[in-house]
Amino acid sequence: MKRREMIAKMGALSVGLAAPQVSKGDVLASPFQVDKKRIETDILIVGGGTAGVVAAIQAARAGVRTTLIESGSQLGGTTTTGGVSFPGIFHAWGKQIVGGIGWELVMEAVKLNDDILPNFSIIPNNTTIRHWRHQVTVNGALYALIAEEKCVESGLRIHYYESPTAITFEKGKWTVTTVGKGISREIICNQLIDCSGNAAAASIAGFPLLREEDTQPGSFIFRLGGYNFDSLDLTKIPREYHNRLRQNMLIGDEVKVESSVNNFPPTVPYNYVYVHGADSSTAELHTEANLTGRSELLSLIRKLRTFPGCEKLKLIHAQPETAVRETFRIDGLYQLTHEDYVSGKVFEDSLSYSFYPIDLHRNGESIYQEFLKEGVVATIPLRALIPKNSRNFLVAGRCLSSDRLANSALRVQASCMGMGQAAAAAAVLAVRHQVTPADVPLKELKSLLREHGGIVPGA
Repeated sequence: MKRREMIAKMGALSVGLAAPQVSKGDVLASPFQVDKKRIETDILIVGGGTAGVVAAIQAARAGVRTTLIESGSQLGGTTTTGGVSFPGIFHAWGKQIVGGIGWELVMEAVKLNDDILPNFSIIPNNTTIRHWRHQVTVNGALYALIAEEKCVESGLRIHYYESPTAITFEKGKWTVTTVGKGISREIICNQLIDCSGNAAAASIAGFPLLREEDTQPGSFIFRLGGYNFDSLDLTKIPREYHNRLRQNMLIGDEVKVESSVNNFPPTVPYNYVYVHGADSSTAELHTEANLTGRSELLSLIRKLRTFPGCEKLKLIHAQPETAVRETFRIDGLYQLTHEDYVSGKVFEDSLSYSFYPIDLHRNGESIYQEFLKEGVVATIPLRALIPKNSRNFLVAGRCLSSDRLANSALRVQASCMGMGQAAAAAAVLAVRHQVTPADVPLKELKSLLREHGGIVPGA
């Protein structure tokens, strides 16, 4: 089926706003009626961010009816709307450890933008060569387009601007009530995957959640231009602004060549203001985080323009949302610990890898980092994706079951992509075998992941 036909079919399935047919000049008391719809699907995925888009494509490609609801207007989450358009880390110790659908999306974005991959054979030592040099630069807007195309081609249904308001479980199926612009929907599904990042669906469904009183700050990401850093007289500018001005210099197309330093491509210029207490778990709290980030940025721009050489400084780009590092996590069948992570523990039900240092941002005052020892790669078991006392329910992404230190590393994009694919594969087999995800055959599950390009621990 051609792309345009598939989009039209999706629209016919998803549209909910019933606009009346009126002639010019007619006056109606109620011009639009909320359309109430009821649909059935095998797998419902809540959240089209880093983990959710990969989960949705995996489930649909495996041949089950799949529906994806996303409260925003595009896919990709942190990589796109949040502006962290340098996902990682896909390689560890000179070897790829996260592949599959997430890597497919990243590679297509890299090729279509003529970007350059890091030299993954050069192993970071976290002194002269830092771990983040293995993150892969992508064009965020392009990544969103590619992710959407892959979803449409897989045959799944995307519902933008919808959020769950009620979730109940009865007779082996979930009923999820959603609301959106001009629509209220009941979605009946066999398996539910929460990829909201905040464990929103798990909370509505009544499962207990984990969270510390203190959370890491969010980041409001932006780019500046309109000045030449090399010509600035730094003696006339407070030291606290030096790195910020250096990092925000725009880099032109002429640098798209192999870097002369360690064969790494240049770092994409960007910067951020910390948003303390940033929380995306409710509309009210997310609004507050966005207002704070934008206000802080505006104050910064006004301050920077007072420095000599920065009088014409300009805001080139700012993200539409504050990127959030930490909110809620599920209390799962197993809680991954800091010791599990830094020791690289492999479980019988480990389905994907994670490679990133422990990276805890402490209210913008400092960052606690703990690097994995040579040869160590962390793994993520299926049990950490399943809430206690649940049936037919999984999560993927930063809201998995883990302690806070482990979560500070597990939350990064490549790790979440691997989780998304693993959770979807488990849900697919749960549908096929008519069991809950904890009871799917592990051998068959690992085989399904490998069939779709996933890299499975111990396989």
